[in-house]
Amino acid sequence: MDKQLVWKDEFNIGVEAIDKEHQRLFSIINRLFTLRKEEQKSGKACEEGIRFFYEHAIRHFTDEENYMELIGYKNLKMHKRIHKDFRDRTLPVLEGELKRTNYSPEAVDHFLAVCAGWLIGHTTTEDLAIVSGDKNRWEELLPVQELESMKTVITDCLKHMFDLKARVISETYDGEKFGNGIYYRVVYGREQDRKKWEIIMVFEEKILINTIGKLMGVRSEKLDVMLINAVRYSASQFVWHVMSHFPSVETYEMEEENLLTYEEFRQIFDKEKPQVSLLFGTDQGYFSYCIIAPHLLETGIGTPLAVQNEMAETRKYFNIRKQKENTKPKILLVDDSMTIREGIRRLLIGDYEVSAVQSGVSAIRAITLDKPDLVLLDYDMPVCDGRHVLEMLRSEKEFADVSVIFLTSRDDPESVKKVLSLKPEGYMMKYLKPTEIRKRVDNFFRQKKAEQAGRS
Repeated sequence: MDKQLVWKDEFNIGVEAIDKEHQRLFSIINRLFTLRKEEQKSGKACEEGIRFFYEHAIRHFTDEENYMELIGYKNLKMHKRIHKDFRDRTLPVLEGELKRTNYSPEAVDHFLAVCAGWLIGHTTTEDLAIVSGDKNRWEELLPVQELESMKTVITDCLKHMFDLKARVISETYDGEKFGNGIYYRVVYGREQDRKKWEIIMVFEEKILINTIGKLMGVRSEKLDVMLINAVRYSASQFVWHVMSHFPSVETYEMEEENLLTYEEFRQIFDKEKPQVSLLFGTDQGYFSYCIIAPHLLETGIGTPLAVQNEMAETRKYFNIRKQKENTKPKILLVDDSMTIREGIRRLLIGDYEVSAVQSGVSAIRAITLDKPDLVLLDYDMPVCDGRHVLEMLRSEKEFADVSVIFLTSRDDPESVKKVLSLKPEGYMMKYLKPTEIRKRVDNFFRQKKAEQAGRS
């Protein structure tokens, strides 16, 4: 399948100069896709094309910011932060990888996948908001200076407490799942104004095994109850150490702590806008630090841990994780409707490990962080639609074999023909009876298991 970014009329924001530049950036990426396909041209030509994209994107950011300043755009500071994050962090890392590998095919593919995903997401969300007035999920992030201080403190803490070399991968981590994670939540509050800081740390399991586990002399490659308890206390100290660097929270005291399942963690992310949502890459795995603060929490999440129940609750948490571990096929559900996501998730959660995201851009990152066995993919999403997601998956060797079944609400012959032309494993109507949806998913895995048995 040829990889191409397709420009749609709905991407236009109505400002001719900006719209033309967006189309130009799409065109440059498409040219690079073509050069990458023609292997004999992929060396020097790709290098020059990538440099051209880089320089063109930087100029476009400046022009776009000048326009927003001219019209008095209220979210100019946030938009500049997003540009800066991509310009000063993402692009230099990608460029460094390209140079280190002498523009290897793998490095070029990585560059194209990241830039294509970012360009689609940014053009169709933050850029459209310039004229639509839509609220941005990230509009309540901490001010730049405070966020930079937070990143520095967390990076230092990771080094001193866990001996981890860390770098920020994203300032807008949207709760995507990565590997087997431990989700630790702690709530700090103060009595005089009832304001709270809700902090969630996510550790990829192998980080904990290779840091705290080794310090405790654990030889196993799996977590156990003792190690999870050690993690809890280390994590609470970590949080307090980070918070102690910010005088504004000196009067806060710990009110509650929990070990969360991934579903409980997602429940928080679907409900709240974070003030900090950082994703770090370390030499041992991924780590995330998220803050929702200050907030009046309407309801608690999970069972609060206390001295009286901590051993029982930790063992219960460990047993839940152990039951899920390597026993259930992993399904990623992608749909912009919370109703559809929750309905299908509840339908499948018994026999499958189901995670859900609401956009194509989040789907790409979720698949990158934790490869699923099946993706149930909404075809008609408003930003990065199902077709774009499937094309990007098929362009990456690591994910080319990920099974995709499209969810669609259209059953007319023309729509069905369009869906099938992308060669997914199948498609199904999202408004089928629940028993029929469940039956089709079960049949897919039954057939897949039979095929694997036939090959062995």
